[in-house]
Amino acid sequence: MIVGIDLGTTNSLIGVYDAGFVTLIADSGGARLTPSVVHYPKEGGPLVGRPAANLRVLEPERTLFSVKRFMGRRGGEEASVMPYRVVGEAGAPVRLVAGDMVLSPEQVAAEILRKLKADAEQALGTAVEKAVITVPAYFNDAQRSATKKAGELAGFEVVRILNEPTAAALAYGLERRGERTRVAVYDLGGGTFDISILELTGGVFQVLSTNGNTSLGGDDVDSALVAFLEEKRGIRIGDPATRARVLEAVVDAKHRLSEAEEVLLSLPFLGGGASKEVHLSRADLERVALPLLERTRAHCLRAMADAQLENGPLQELLLVGGSTRMPLVRRLVAEWFGLEPNCSRNPDEAVAEGAALQAAILGGTLREVVLLDVTPLSLGIETFGGLMNVILPRNSTIPCKAGEMFTNALAGQRSMLLRVLQGEREIANDNWELGRFELPFEPLPKGQARVGVQFEIDANGILQVLARDVATGEQRVVELASAVEVSDEAVEKMLEDALENAMDDMNARAFTEARLKAEEMLPSLEKALLLAGGLLQEFERKHIETCAAEVRRLLDGGAAPPLKRAVAALDEATQTLAAHLMEQALQQAASARPQA
Repeated sequence: MIVGIDLGTTNSLIGVYDAGFVTLIADSGGARLTPSVVHYPKEGGPLVGRPAANLRVLEPERTLFSVKRFMGRRGGEEASVMPYRVVGEAGAPVRLVAGDMVLSPEQVAAEILRKLKADAEQALGTAVEKAVITVPAYFNDAQRSATKKAGELAGFEVVRILNEPTAAALAYGLERRGERTRVAVYDLGGGTFDISILELTGGVFQVLSTNGNTSLGGDDVDSALVAFLEEKRGIRIGDPATRARVLEAVVDAKHRLSEAEEVLLSLPFLGGGASKEVHLSRADLERVALPLLERTRAHCLRAMADAQLENGPLQELLLVGGSTRMPLVRRLVAEWFGLEPNCSRNPDEAVAEGAALQAAILGGTLREVVLLDVTPLSLGIETFGGLMNVILPRNSTIPCKAGEMFTNALAGQRSMLLRVLQGEREIANDNWELGRFELPFEPLPKGQARVGVQFEIDANGILQVLARDVATGEQRVVELASAVEVSDEAVEKMLEDALENAMDDMNARAFTEARLKAEEMLPSLEKALLLAGGLLQEFERKHIETCAAEVRRLLDGGAAPPLKRAVAALDEATQTLAAHLMEQALQQAASARPQA
């Protein structure tokens, strides 16, 4: 039996497919939603779920929540909005502090998963050892690896890391349609947002494009509402415990405003023992939330452009994630996509249902459904001259594998440094470095070594890089499970930067390629002129030297078109020289042959 798990920022769920339908498993209290909260008391083991959530107000510094936002992260981002401490210097893994305990996000997430595992085993009366766990489509390699590690710490064999939008499309039953269907899945949860465009044909799910932000969700609306109360309604928050109490009241009010036009917040015993009652309207909520929701529009437009929908419009718009219950969200996405959203499934449960269906597919219970996800960004290596050589282009369907052959750029070179990159820029240093390793080989003349480089992304979206020296068979295989050492906000900026700098990047690549060719030609030309001796007429030699001087002058200019023209002119000018040298070499070879 394989279970499906939605490991959410706010709530988590576990489900199983049996007897033709999905069952989401409830805990001993009858609740299917398990709050993604873990409390670490001074004595005894951790509390998980509803008991932990009840202690967020009383002991906020020992109660960890929204840990999904820190999975696979580095540095200390978002520490200011949490009542507990978040530590980790730039470049170092994030750690969460609960009392005197310092924990990785994976360790905390593992406690949530253990609780779900125990609930499932209690309900099913059997051991549960295998799981499909969902992640936002825009999670990078490090975040996926961290999710998988959390599952393993909880005692699961994680058989698949599944993108949440794909799971949602499964839950809506769209695979049962006979005709080709294009679907947008707008997924706004507690801590993450992503948008995916899928095409469904004959039981095959293919992700055409994906975009999003792993640090944008309902939590940000909650924080903005707290700031609104402080600024506009005079609520004073002086300590973490008070902030936690106000935040809890704000979350409850936000939920009620999905149905009501106005609610009353009761905040007893704030700082100094005073109590406060505040009226909050849906208009207030929408005014606060609108700037955050507008940030998702750019991601939607980018995903639509990437999906290249010239051959037909979207047929379905699915809403997933608890934050899509807000009427404002539903109005905005209907306007942006020109479609009324399909809200027929519970937005909190759709992803878990889809995960359970995917588990059934992997277990063989469900057949004739295939899921094809894509890579959100291109992957490649740095080549000589500091250029990005793409091996797996963006939006490649995964799982996938691709490789290329490379050679030594310098004579006598003893090894090749492979710098693995992710991004859309032409120059290597403008992309993100995922890792680097070195492959040694025997020193050979320039261009004689042969090194095969292969990239493989498995079904979980985790990258493995292989480099092999063809001559000796020596190879290195590296699984890149480390994070990109930048904030997740940089993920959404990558495509913007690539678009804004497209012309400059293309010029930089063209100039670099022309420079490398020129730097290879000029030393060879000097040797050729010495060998030519009197083979050239004076005007021919002067023309070649003039062209070579122009190339040298333009090498410092940075402009690609004039350098390319100058290199082409030099190449044309040396044709006569090359012919003379070839004729001379043939004559020398003929005279060296023994006479009959």
